[in-house]
Order: sequence, then C-alpha cells, then structure tokens
Amino acid sequence: MQLSATPYEERLTAPRSWWFLSFLIGVSCALVLLPFGTLPTLGGLVGGTAAAAVVASSYGSPRIRVVGDSLIAGEAKIPVSALGASEVLDPEEARAWRTYKADVRAFLLLRAYIPRALRVEVTDPADPTPYLYLSTREPEALAAAIEAAKKAQQAQ
Repeated sequence: MQLSATPYEERLTAPRSWWFLSFLIGVSCALVLLPFGTLPTLGGLVGGTAAAAVVASSYGSPRIRVVGDSLIAGEAKIPVSALGASEVLDPEEARAWRTYKADVRAFLLLRAYIPRALRVEVTDPADPTPYLYLSTREPEALAAAIEAAKKAQQAQ
C-alpha cells in the first residue's frame, strides 16, 4: 500500500470531563463496598475507576486516517475512489446533519463532544450509503487529505 501525498491521522479523544466521571464512578463503587471494609473499598475505587476509564477510552477514541488509497474511519475502510465531494460542516450545520437532515443509510462516526464535522458523498453505485458523516476537529485538513489521495490515485 502506497502512502498518500498528504497523510492524515486523528484520534477523537474523549473530553477531560469523561475522565473525571470515571473517577466519580470509582468513588461510587467504593461507597457501595464501604460496609465490607477498607480493602474492598479501595478495590472498588481502583476497579471502578479503571473499568469506567477503559469504557471511556474505547468509546471516546476512534481514529480517522487517510492511508494510501483508503479512508479509514473507526471500523470502516472506504477507497477514496468511491468518495465524492466533501463538505466542511460548522457546529450549527453539523448539528443539523446529526438530527433532522440525517439519512438512516449514512455512515456516521458521530461524537457529540466534537462540534465540527466533515460530510463526504459516496459515489459508488453499488454502495447504498449516501454519505459519510465524520466528527473531526480538523475538517479542512481531512478534506484536503482526501482530495490529495484522490489526485494521487488518479495520477497512477
């Protein structure tokens, strides 16, 4: 696999408040185990915090990458040749595409804690997905990387 002209990689990390909430879940587990003594209380604090942090990290940290001739967004891998025009969405427009403008067939890599997004049309006639909605902190850079990967593929 050949690298694209403008490689792009982004991890959609969970907000800091999620880590604080993980600690609060650990405190809640410790309080539940408080009647059983000090060691179970400490175990509940550590175990509850660790379990909540693992959940926050796994849900809150998908990756978006443009590698070679593919766009990899979370679990999806789409060749850039199957992608059409990209539209950078400001927070208000992104909210609209997450709610009343959304198509049920669309692929959504949606993270509500990221206000901006990129909407990319899917032009493959065999694919029923009309577009990709990708929450991203840098939609302009992602759109540029997709375009660069398309141009690099056409040049070959």
